[in-house]
Amino acid sequence: QLQLVQSGGGLVQPGGSLRLSCAASGFTLDYYCIGWFRQAPGKEREGVSWISGTYNTSHFYDSVKGRFTISRDNAKNTVYLQMNSLKPGDTAVYYCAAVRYGGSWCHALTYNYWGQGTQVTVSS
Repeated sequence: QLQLVQSGGGLVQPGGSLRLSCAASGFTLDYYCIGWFRQAPGKEREGVSWISGTYNTSHFYDSVKGRFTISRDNAKNTVYLQMNSLKPGDTAVYYCAAVRYGGSWCHALTYNYWGQGTQVTVSS
């Protein structure tokens, strides 16, 4: 059974950092794009970042560019989202998602496997 299990998240003060993890089971991440999304209360889900499997290319949406980084550990079959300089506007439920795709550009794909979501709250 293909599954994504998220960990990390929590409460942090503005300017702080958090790291989210997305561990895959039942498949290897090498041939999958992994995307991070978030949804704040009353708002639509938005993209945060993605990383490709085959080429290890990555992309960050404007709202997090320069503050967040994404990485993968193939040995652990896990993708990480490192979030620095967090702002109250980053408060949301964060989701990782996967789609099998061998290209280098993971933009606008339909992700079909989703993690359970994890709450990130940035507040003083």
